Amino acid sequence: MLNLALYQPDIPQNTAAIIRLCSCFNTTLEIIEPCGFHIDDQRLKRVAMDYLKNVKIVRYQNFKEFLKKKNNSRIILMTTKAKKNYFDFKFKLKDTILLGRESKGVPENVHKSCFQRLKIPLKQNARSLNIHVAAAITLAEALKQNNFFEND
Repeated sequence: MLNLALYQPDIPQNTAAIIRLCSCFNTTLEIIEPCGFHIDDQRLKRVAMDYLKNVKIVRYQNFKEFLKKKNNSRIILMTTKAKKNYFDFKFKLKDTILLGRESKGVPENVHKSCFQRLKIPLKQNARSLNIHVAAAITLAEALKQNNFFEND
């Protein structure tokens, strides 16, 4: 199944919204540390509510550990710096969709380590979407391409 990964997330409420997203779509959430908050932060728990107990969360101490665990899996980075649109890409069920830190994105070495870099096209002069909105849009497309919704 598809995985969603967060690179050093800054904002607990965004991470909590992504926890809910992953819970609803049976997607594993991978968190690459360090976070800008403690994982037991009350703001995270308030937004995640009881979804926390219904989602698998895997934490990595750093990006190097994450890469080692991913082995040869495809890591798909969502970034405003990409040239290719997310809907022009064929997602596979074993892909990991990676989203960068809210305040800084990801460093260049992370960009270079990813199989593909994709963007969500926005109107001219729009900077970016909230990370949990970008995660939802991309995950929904990846799941749709892999027939996740056909049995509903």
